[in-house]
Amino acid sequence: MSTFVVLLGPPGAGKGTQAEVLAKELDLPHISSGDLFRENLKNQTPLGKKAQEYMSRGELVPDDVTIGMIRERLKQPDSGRGAVLDGFPRTPAQADALAALLGEMGSEVQVVPYISVPAETLIERLSGRWTCRAQGHIYHEKYNPPKTPGKCDTDGSELYQRDDDKPETVKNRIAVYDQQTAPLIAYYRDHGKLVELDGTQPIEKVTEQLIAAVEQK
Repeated sequence: MSTFVVLLGPPGAGKGTQAEVLAKELDLPHISSGDLFRENLKNQTPLGKKAQEYMSRGELVPDDVTIGMIRERLKQPDSGRGAVLDGFPRTPAQADALAALLGEMGSEVQVVPYISVPAETLIERLSGRWTCRAQGHIYHEKYNPPKTPGKCDTDGSELYQRDDDKPETVKNRIAVYDQQTAPLIAYYRDHGKLVELDGTQPIEKVTEQLIAAVEQK
């Protein structure tokens, strides 16, 4: 049977990193909704054009467009054995749509690991990030500081803080995530699929527990 994993976690929980590691370990595609959107927009697919219409009006892209992109992606041969989904679903309505979609394929979501990290830790992780202007190298004032403050070790260019890494924006991003995703966490808990992992542990430890949780299911 195919293996479908939905990975949940707030911004800064290391979800993207863990999704890549898990996908490699299970030999499954890592399907990130962000990447999927960028591909469809870049390639000007019919769904990409439809999404662009809403985005250019400053509106949210409706579920049917997003689900359409996921449907197209899951039809590709490499998804035959399953996939690690990252960034989708975001709401219980999308989770229902995914369940229906996988049901058509004779499959279902097996496990939903939720990487849980306290808000104050996320704020520290995200608001400490600085980016180099020349090539986008990433530094962190606590975990990966540059040798010379304010300068990139690689190319010497100035380091700046992106708007979405500023403390106020970070707090807002976390609040929005909690508000949107809390019902989804409850949804998968009620369906007996949720496995909560402590995201404050070292990356390797989280990976180890993540793989064990998926294999157990």
